[in-house]
Amino acid sequence: MTKQATKDEESKLMAKQKPDFKASQIESGKKNSGIGETIKTILIAGVIALSFRSLVAEPFNIPSGSMIPTLLVGDYLFVSKYAYGYSKYSFPFAAVPIKNRVLSGVPERGDVVVFRLPSDVSIDYIKRVVGLPGDRIQVVGGILHINGKQVSRRQIGENDISNGITKMRAVLYEETFPDGHKHVIQELRDDLNFDNTPVFNVPDGHLFMMGDNRDNSRDSRSKAVGFVPMQNLIGRAEFMFFSHNNSSSLFEIWKWPFAIRYDRIGKGIY
Repeated sequence: MTKQATKDEESKLMAKQKPDFKASQIESGKKNSGIGETIKTILIAGVIALSFRSLVAEPFNIPSGSMIPTLLVGDYLFVSKYAYGYSKYSFPFAAVPIKNRVLSGVPERGDVVVFRLPSDVSIDYIKRVVGLPGDRIQVVGGILHINGKQVSRRQIGENDISNGITKMRAVLYEETFPDGHKHVIQELRDDLNFDNTPVFNVPDGHLFMMGDNRDNSRDSRSKAVGFVPMQNLIGRAEFMFFSHNNSSSLFEIWKWPFAIRYDRIGKGIY
């Protein structure tokens, strides 16, 4: 066998191997392209989720009893972000520097609203709108007065409650605002803190908020909250998508089905 023949054999062998090298390159390119597409899909999904949360609806959970009986500890609800327009607090970390509000709308008396606490805007509160700009709000003997007129309330039942030490019985009232809006409130007695207040004159651009659990709510009756600027509004509470009674821990999976309040899922908030 001549050297020329040997070279020809080597050339043929390299020619056979060359397509395999190209195939390897193509396969590697497909893998890189697949990773890039996955990252792109995740980023797009993140942007869509963030946009929905900022512009349409945001989930919240209820950690305290200030809105009992309307909202219970362990309720999870959706808040519509578009109901009153948008401010910087409509977005995570107040990232969008909106000076006031855009596409703004004024809440109706009786709306249940999530807002940023005026004294600490890192904290979200949820209360009912009781006073609109220009209103005069006062509580006399536990009964709400709006613009000098006593708000109608009708006893509809009782509710057993506990503070962890003693058990008490609260009275449930159906309260009716001047415009006809009806909701249920809870009172222990009519002579406790904030059951007799001075007249609050709600300034322009602000709202007066109160919790439905009237004797256990830090709201606009206290200096800790005061009048709430419209700019601090996050949105209107619409309906509950989940609720549990905290009777099971995260690891007690077998108890989960019995801890869910099925009758509250999908319930509207009024």
